[in-house]
Amino acid sequence: MTHARQHTIQVVAHRGASEDAPEHTLAAYMKAIEDGADALECDVRLTADGHLVCVHDRRVNRTSNGRGAVSTLELADLAQLDFGGWKDANESPDWGDPEYTSVLTLERLLGLVADAGRRIELAIETKHPTRWAGQVEARLVELLERFGLTRPRTGTTTPVRIMSFSARSLHRVAAAAPAVPTVYLMQFITPRVRDGRLPAGSRIAGPSIRIVRNHPGYIARLHQAGHRVHVWTVNEPEDVELCARLGVEAIITNRPKQVLSQLGRL
Repeated sequence: MTHARQHTIQVVAHRGASEDAPEHTLAAYMKAIEDGADALECDVRLTADGHLVCVHDRRVNRTSNGRGAVSTLELADLAQLDFGGWKDANESPDWGDPEYTSVLTLERLLGLVADAGRRIELAIETKHPTRWAGQVEARLVELLERFGLTRPRTGTTTPVRIMSFSARSLHRVAAAAPAVPTVYLMQFITPRVRDGRLPAGSRIAGPSIRIVRNHPGYIARLHQAGHRVHVWTVNEPEDVELCARLGVEAIITNRPKQVLSQLGRL
């Protein structure tokens, strides 16, 4: 692929290298780092006792051997569950090891990124609606502050950004931690964003690949409005090609290694 902009496209591992390893597990994120991903993406939810854990669904039924809503379970309950067994364990010996497949706290993921030995960015998605509402953002900002990620040193940028389909969630983050970039995720082009503007507190556009395929001209409109564009979830080679051609700034994918290879970066 010979696109002038290809070297600038950030490759973001969606829930880790989630095609190869069970999503949101330490195994998936270690694999993504090993594969050379520029950034990692995770979803966060608040447990009943106030811990942020990396789980996509409201309930743990699909990705673990347990049942119930994350918000009603304590971290100790979640720690008893296996979040790797649902994926074919023959592919990797590590998946049988609870260290790699037990519930992943955001704190542990931040530690993994801090110890990676190179700059790895982290895109954290807040899930709404939730019974904890604004507590999610408050706890998130608190944790990022503890890791020194809300106030980058002069001349540097924080490696973390917050994403959400909820404009209110991003508004809360922008108010509490103005130096942390925010990404407004979109499943559809609603009237409020049609002209390329984003809701207050949102600084980066996060359209789905379906929007990009159906409305490629919208990407230029977003760029003209001064926004960077991060597209999810881009797995097919022709979609990677389309994103590169349109000059998007980041591709969020379940297949970081293949995308890096297609962009000529491996």
